[in-house]
Amino acid sequence: MNIRRKALSASALLAALLCCAAATAQERPGLLSAGDYAEGTLGMAQQPARVAPQPGSVYQVGKWPTYTADLAPGKGRDTVVGNCSMCHSVTYITMQPPLPAATWKAEVHKMIAVMGAPIQPAAEQEIVEYLQQHYTPETRKP
Repeated sequence: MNIRRKALSASALLAALLCCAAATAQERPGLLSAGDYAEGTLGMAQQPARVAPQPGSVYQVGKWPTYTADLAPGKGRDTVVGNCSMCHSVTYITMQPPLPAATWKAEVHKMIAVMGAPIQPAAEQEIVEYLQQHYTPETRKP
């Protein structure tokens, strides 16, 4: 008898909680039912209104810098520009510190194997040779 009363109390408590939760859900603005929401803020923080510019105020943005570094002249330069600039500016090459020859080879291989650069094997070799001839600690000119 005691067990039945506890079971009855537990089920009554569960029913009361579900009923209370349903009533609370209907009181929330914008909530239609669990998982479906109406348009609106749903209690999110409101953004401040845009401030109108004052007479005489000036707001300017300069041109986006379009500087692209010049690569060192030499055999393979056009191959480097043509292949590398498909994904990034060649400025990424000149802004690197002078890298050892093995590192340049690994970087080019990473661009192909990991980043998916569509570079043919012959072009890969030419790019590596160019970078090793012009951008290692021994060969880089200021």
